Amino acid sequence: MNVLMVYPEWPDTYWSFKHALPFEGKSSVYPPLGLMTVSAMLPKHWKKRLIDTNIEPMTDADLKWADIVMLSGMLIHKDQMIQMMDRCRKRGIRTMVGGPATSSVPEFQQHADHVVIGEAEDLMADIVADLEQGTAKPVYQAPERPVLDHTPLPDLSLINLKHYSAMAIQYSRGCPFNCEFCDIIEIYGRKPRTKSPQQVLAELEQLQEYKWRGAVFIVDDNFIGNKPKVKELLPVLADWNNRQKTPFTFYTEASMNLADDDDLLDMMRAARFTRVFLGIETPDEVSLIEAQKHQNTKRSLLESVKRIQHYGMEVMAGFIVGFDSDPEEIFDRQVKFIQESAIPMAMVGLLSALPGTQLYRRLQKEGRLIDNHSGDNMDLNLNFIPKMNAQKLVEGYRSILERIYHPDAYYERVRRFLAEAPRNLYSTPRRPSDYLAFFRSVLHQGVLGDFRLSYWKFLLDAATRYRHAFDRAMTLAIMGHHFHTLTRILAESDPGESPA
Repeated sequence: MNVLMVYPEWPDTYWSFKHALPFEGKSSVYPPLGLMTVSAMLPKHWKKRLIDTNIEPMTDADLKWADIVMLSGMLIHKDQMIQMMDRCRKRGIRTMVGGPATSSVPEFQQHADHVVIGEAEDLMADIVADLEQGTAKPVYQAPERPVLDHTPLPDLSLINLKHYSAMAIQYSRGCPFNCEFCDIIEIYGRKPRTKSPQQVLAELEQLQEYKWRGAVFIVDDNFIGNKPKVKELLPVLADWNNRQKTPFTFYTEASMNLADDDDLLDMMRAARFTRVFLGIETPDEVSLIEAQKHQNTKRSLLESVKRIQHYGMEVMAGFIVGFDSDPEEIFDRQVKFIQESAIPMAMVGLLSALPGTQLYRRLQKEGRLIDNHSGDNMDLNLNFIPKMNAQKLVEGYRSILERIYHPDAYYERVRRFLAEAPRNLYSTPRRPSDYLAFFRSVLHQGVLGDFRLSYWKFLLDAATRYRHAFDRAMTLAIMGHHFHTLTRILAESDPGESPA
């Protein structure tokens, strides 16, 4: 059987980094880990190909080769996935769709021949048997969430690693918290499940065999969801990385209670974690309580960020406006917190009620839902009726982005982070693409850019005051170009049209 695995293109959002990747000569941040893992569950005698449409288009020749097309994606990919499935149907090619989006997009069943809902480990044997016998069902739903002991190594033979800025591995699924707006706990549960340290090392050894050197994104939605297990992993990870002469640095996502645990922070530093994404959401405690984000109310958010940064980890963070409890001054407070915390990459979004979440169910009961959301945190179209005036909310949201991603404000945050972080910051091992990225940055930001003076002042500081972290400074300068470009596009767009 010829299986064509297809991953949709990322829209132009803050998460896509599309305006930063060309500096590095890359096409996507990281490869489609889910499809690569599913591929490893399929019979070895099946022929498999992967089309990541961030890298190359899906052509008619690709479809002619395929007996079945398997697609995977997230909610933000919904429309593109439906278009792909319809294109296959017109050519008489069967489609099977899976991934996180199937848990919240029931209309996939109208477009795909086979829909897989839930995690694949306990389903694939039946799916394979049914496909080979010609008796595949319209819908497969995982009866329970699987343990990860037997999750195979992702099939790296399907990709060309040079197209990607980072590689990706998964350690755990699930999160113990209960945030009202979060769909992760609905899809993957509140009891984190983990792989063994040996499984993680096997994935890293495979990356090393494929000649990867550089950043590895541990894609868990909350890496520290099961702290005892993480503390078993990290010393093993640090020891392996050191014995291999540190080919990798790591970044991941975690909850704010990371800041409470000095031992855990020290272990992450020893394993060479350089960046962590935190869901801060808002500095307003009443809104945090409304969102059931109680883990963020038990501490000073500002001090927690500073503590993590002190361990050499750059904090990225998510912020949200649009909670029912948000006060009139929330937009100024968000800007003030982001600037004071020295978080260079602050992902600010309008609150959205994602299908299947507690928030979605509450707003539906209150008669305040308008439509399903696109999953794009840059979407200016609210899918619910907010307590605040909707126009004021959208304009306030825009004002946050325009202020925090003005180059002067952004460079100031980077300076503060570099000044306060330890001088022995870890850097990703240099690759030829890093030198290319630097020269492209000088050309596009320092010669052709609109904020040349701001850029040259920052570059001078990076070369003198922050020489110990020059690589990190330049990476953040390039990221700033992406954020500023998207913010400008968003400022010029109207609700009802795509900011991209």
